[in-house]
Amino acid sequence: MSTPYPFTALVGQDDLRLALLLNAVSPAVGGVLVRGEKGTAKSTAVRALSALLPEVPVVAGCRFSCDPAALDPHCPDGPHESGGASARPARMVELPVGASEDRLVGALDIERALAEGVKAFEPGLLADAHRGILYVDEVNLLHDHLVDLLLDAAAMGASYVEREGVSVRHAARFLLVGTMNPEEGELRPQLLDRFGLTVEVAASRETDQRVEVVRRRLAYDDDPEAFAGRWADDEAVLRERVVAARALLPRVTLGDGALRQIAATCAAFEVDGMRADIVMARTATALAAWAGRTDVESEDVRQAALLALPHRRRRNPFDAPGLDEDKLDETLEEAREDDGPEPPDGDGGPDGGGPDGGGGQPPADSGPDSPGLPSQNQGEGSGQEEAPAPQAPAPGGPGEQQAVPAAEPFRTKALSVPGIGEGAAGRRSRARTEHGRTTGSRRPQGSLTKLHLAATVQAAAPHQRARGRSGTGLVVRRDDLRQATREGREGNLVLFVVDASGSMAARQRMSAVKGAVLSLLLDAYQRRDKVGLVTFRGSAAEVALPPTSSVDAAAARLQTLPTGGRTPLAAGLLKAHDVLRVERLRDAARRPLLVVVTDGRATGGVEPVAQACRAARLFAAEGVASVVVDCESGYVRLGLAGQLAGELGGTAVTLDELRADSIAGLVKDVQGQSHHSRRAA
Repeated sequence: MSTPYPFTALVGQDDLRLALLLNAVSPAVGGVLVRGEKGTAKSTAVRALSALLPEVPVVAGCRFSCDPAALDPHCPDGPHESGGASARPARMVELPVGASEDRLVGALDIERALAEGVKAFEPGLLADAHRGILYVDEVNLLHDHLVDLLLDAAAMGASYVEREGVSVRHAARFLLVGTMNPEEGELRPQLLDRFGLTVEVAASRETDQRVEVVRRRLAYDDDPEAFAGRWADDEAVLRERVVAARALLPRVTLGDGALRQIAATCAAFEVDGMRADIVMARTATALAAWAGRTDVESEDVRQAALLALPHRRRRNPFDAPGLDEDKLDETLEEAREDDGPEPPDGDGGPDGGGPDGGGGQPPADSGPDSPGLPSQNQGEGSGQEEAPAPQAPAPGGPGEQQAVPAAEPFRTKALSVPGIGEGAAGRRSRARTEHGRTTGSRRPQGSLTKLHLAATVQAAAPHQRARGRSGTGLVVRRDDLRQATREGREGNLVLFVVDASGSMAARQRMSAVKGAVLSLLLDAYQRRDKVGLVTFRGSAAEVALPPTSSVDAAAARLQTLPTGGRTPLAAGLLKAHDVLRVERLRDAARRPLLVVVTDGRATGGVEPVAQACRAARLFAAEGVASVVVDCESGYVRLGLAGQLAGELGGTAVTLDELRADSIAGLVKDVQGQSHHSRRAA
């Protein structure tokens, strides 16, 4: 086993270290979601934390790590006899992005369950992580149903496996840590809320700190054991502090004053539900225990708010996480005044005091080569660092107008790709999936995951006499088993091709167009699609955003999109065709949906309309589902967008018809709309 990087050797990232340590002190806090750019020691910090956790006493031979002092009566390996206890280090179990449901929760041997009536259960990663750490790198790329299972187990402290009337339950209490790069896509707000704390991390912009990061990393890579030995004393001190804080935690008092501040803060920031209040209370209590105090103070509540609330204030993927700290301070002060004067702080100073820093802050770096590093990480408080504003594209020629803001987004009609796909799980188009309604059965390919009971019984029934059946039980063989085929929904690649030419440049008109695209982006986020953005104006087209799961990145590009110049519609379509060709090589199972936003007025070059029609027929020949959002306005309409939709083999909808509450007609899928468009043409 490789030597982990020492936790105390981490440079900076104070909020990250504090959030992890608080969960080590009180796993009831609910885990940590670490958001940040790549290369910011997210994974290193999580792996280093496991070495600080105390050893775990377990029942000898139990695959589910039962505690000898509190035996689990539902343990599949039970009942356990007293005695036979042993101790082992706390585990850190990593859940890979491509894991299956069976790998996560465990699997039943369906054949033995049917034929022998026994619960032959193979534990999954949730059982391995019991009383340890479950680490999910790139949690935003994990399938939604796996994230739901994971968070349900974390909330209930148990995992349930139900298969055709056979059920297994086992304890699953663990410290959940997820890391993600927001550039690769966001988690849904419902899932964000299930993580207790969140931390934003970014690389330091201070030269001395960056130098020290590189120095320590190189030293660790050269000789991990020697490097870890240099930090062994600091690791031991921090480990003892975790143990002491755990022991002190039950004696920490959460007074009415602190509780009123928590409630007032959650109300002031308009967070949904009551989970935020509970998490803040648990976090503030853990902060007090970490600082060696038995009373929760105002500073603990403030720090708890900065860790527990930013991700709960997001209403859609375009909202930036974070808190207004001035508003937070005002709210805490008002709640304190309403509750009467607060008793003076203890001897530890304004931050609550402690032998090595108060307010729940982790101890400052100390070691043989530790420089005088800043005690606070950049982006103190919410952990948020101001991102540079995206740069507008280079001017596209004379007549270019400055970018205008998007109109308010709205709920759009449902658009889907015809047929049945087999792409990534999502919520847009029909697909064969592991989850959904049962539509039939087939022989299993590999291990059986979803049993079709009726088909299995039907396959086994004719052979019962030949197999010597004498009792009431059914004699089932491997060849009799049938896998259920299910139909659910998949996510698609929604590629936007947006006309930014001079014919679209009227301020009010372009604002409405951007609002429509923003609405479609929000719909793509909710349906778990990948998105891409191609724009065309002047004399050429460009890929403003390659296909990605980050719809907020697409929204940022859209907001800064200027307009002006001619309308190279053919160039935009050809650029989109190239994007789809390359993406098909990367992810052949994900079906595309082309959304062209234009008034159809192709200009520039020789026979621009004919060129655009030829480019459009490339998509029709390949069967690419498409929609043209007709942005033409005024009393005189040329109908060019409708003609373009006919060449694409798709359909045209106006901006008004795109709204879900439009009275122009019922919601239709692309296939039905395409048929209507061809008839109209």
